Amino acid sequence: MTERLSIGQAERLDDVKANFYEITENIAKAAEKTGRRAEDISFLAATKTVEPEIINYAISLGLKKIGENRVQELLSKYDEYDLENADLQFIGHLQTNKVRQIVGKVSMIQSVDSIKLANEISKQSVKNDFVTDILLEVNIGREENKSGVLTENLDELIEKISQLEGVRIKGLMSVPPICDNTQEICKFFDNMYKLFIDISSKKLDNVYMDFLSMGMSGDYTEAILSGANMIRVGSRLFGARIYR
Repeated sequence: MTERLSIGQAERLDDVKANFYEITENIAKAAEKTGRRAEDISFLAATKTVEPEIINYAISLGLKKIGENRVQELLSKYDEYDLENADLQFIGHLQTNKVRQIVGKVSMIQSVDSIKLANEISKQSVKNDFVTDILLEVNIGREENKSGVLTENLDELIEKISQLEGVRIKGLMSVPPICDNTQEICKFFDNMYKLFIDISSKKLDNVYMDFLSMGMSGDYTEAILSGANMIRVGSRLFGARIYR
């Protein structure tokens, strides 16, 4: 692949390679501190604005999960992903009128925060004879400008969604507020972990607390130390975003 790339692109691949190994090493160290193994932590690369050839290079290094934020971008890149060697998920805000475009193409939708959205995922999944794994997005910081269910409404949402066909709750995800220090962000991570453990202990039908997805480029090690078993890293792997 490097033969088809410019010198600048080849240098970028070198950066991605160095970043990938640094991240995986940091994951292993953080996991060990919590009594877990590196294999217990799912490293998902957030691939918004990243070209397919760069994504596939990261997959060739051993990356197993990729996640897109926007439906249109996912569809435009879909045929070029190396999906024989990586799992594709949707991690951004999803409008109900676009659900039909990605059901069956992604293994998981990480950003479900309403019964309306879950109903549409159920409808499209049943239509396609498919079961879609989902994570419930929690607005742990109670931010008005962010999506996600509030903690006091989470149990009710779980009860309703767990009864739907074609949908399987696999855990929780969250994007905590931007914080000034590690101690502050860890409070949000710790609160998410408590929710995760509490729901896990209830042993609800069609609810499998397999994943706690939290932590991004600037705070993924802190998230792991607080109990996350899936992190979503973008710019730390691929470099600063180039928005179009």
